[in-house]
Amino acid sequence: MPYSKLWTAEKTCKLCGKKSKLISEAIGVCVDCLRSNPEALKIAMETHYSERKKWGLPPEPPRAPGGIKCGLCDLDCVIPDGGLGYCGLVKNVGGRLVHLSGQPYTALLEYYYDPHPTNCVAYWFCPGATGTGYPKYALRRSGEHGYMNLAVFYGACNHNCLFCQNWFYRELLAKKEPKIGTEQLLKAALNPRVTCVCFFGGDPGPQVLHAIYFSRKLLEESKNTIMRICWESNGHFSPRILPTVARLSLKTGGIVKFDLKAWSPQVYKALTGVDVGNLYRNTEYVAKLSGQRPEIPLFTASVLLVPGYIDETEIRGITSFLAKLSPEIPLSLLAFYPRYLMDDLPPTSKRHAYEALRIAKEEGLEKVWIGNSWLLGNHY
Repeated sequence: MPYSKLWTAEKTCKLCGKKSKLISEAIGVCVDCLRSNPEALKIAMETHYSERKKWGLPPEPPRAPGGIKCGLCDLDCVIPDGGLGYCGLVKNVGGRLVHLSGQPYTALLEYYYDPHPTNCVAYWFCPGATGTGYPKYALRRSGEHGYMNLAVFYGACNHNCLFCQNWFYRELLAKKEPKIGTEQLLKAALNPRVTCVCFFGGDPGPQVLHAIYFSRKLLEESKNTIMRICWESNGHFSPRILPTVARLSLKTGGIVKFDLKAWSPQVYKALTGVDVGNLYRNTEYVAKLSGQRPEIPLFTASVLLVPGYIDETEIRGITSFLAKLSPEIPLSLLAFYPRYLMDDLPPTSKRHAYEALRIAKEEGLEKVWIGNSWLLGNHY
């Protein structure tokens, strides 16, 4: 069925019977039922379980009695003997945790060069695109045209987002290829035209030991040159590891971006498959650390405006929280485009996006941006 027909088809909430174009069959219920009826989340989780089974992944973060705790991220998997962690890259082999990617020395990833100004979510204020922080953190006052970012795309994730725009990371995970060694990645990063590295994916969380090891080696090799370390993540780092992640960016002029999927715990889990966990505590930690480097914001957030689910309640909750931390936190509102298992929803409408912008400013945020306005539609 063409996307246009999927977008215009009404679906029915399995609990309240409401009919709407803004209910996804992958979720099965409307957002009001998610927030008010415990049965709604059970229905939404059925899709997560069946999808993860297809890829040979645990349905939920394991909590096996007598298992081994991973601790790489805040999901805190306790992995049974012979079992996998939620990300699919950590295995308990005879009572010993094995990193199937070979981290920290190798990792399951792909990489490429992204010319400045990049399509990074933070491009509207980052040093590479704007020259912010010149001369300490940027080569030129007006942006580093002619230079590049090394984009490191990790092939695993500790979420199961039903709308994932980069869902193909699962193909890398299934094959466990390509595994890239530190020396190969260092050679790519030490190109004289590279001024920053961005870890994303998937998510850097499951392979964060590699990202940290590689970053330290890179900074040793690139002394006295501009080399920013940046992260695009769901924010579910272990609180034990997060300070190292954040300080790598802090000292190099890099930026830490968290994608804040939802505010209500039930909506968050319905969309991502996991609990909200330490996300907002981690957000608070990095946001407060920003005060140590006033030239460039250390922390930025994004919100994907999923039609029918990230509504006024979710937007107001997120933006109110951020504004209380600091009204100067940059926020990117991102248009949703139908992908993966939620391809039956329309793209974010202009009305939805500008209403979210109004709410964010009403809650006190001063730096708000609609990041990919060219995707906005007029479908509802």
